[in-house]
Amino acid sequence: MREAIPDWEVPESGWSQLVHRLELPDPDDRHVLAAAIAGHADCIVTANLQDFPASVLNGFGIGAIDPDTFIINQWDLDPVNAIAAFKRMRARRKKPGSSPADFADALEIGGLPTTAERLRAAAELI
Repeated sequence: MREAIPDWEVPESGWSQLVHRLELPDPDDRHVLAAAIAGHADCIVTANLQDFPASVLNGFGIGAIDPDTFIINQWDLDPVNAIAAFKRMRARRKKPGSSPADFADALEIGGLPTTAERLRAAAELI
């Protein structure tokens, strides 16, 4: 992540003062919202959407989105780079002989059904 997007990480000093002022269903998630606020993020990508209610996030101009939807949105914004990234990911798999279908199946099992469906449609490219 640091190599791909050097400025993604918000240092603890940037968010630690905010944590105690935030209210979330799970207090252990407050640091995530604090970092998103300090980092001027548009959204928090999480499979744990219930712990990041819109009623809280909207006040900070932040949304929450599940990983599958986030990936599809990125794919729609830049399909060539998205497909190239998936091709590189597939090449790095520990099972190098796995087919595009095997790769899509693994992503579906991992909770990315829409992404897997897109990959199946683009199998000849990955």
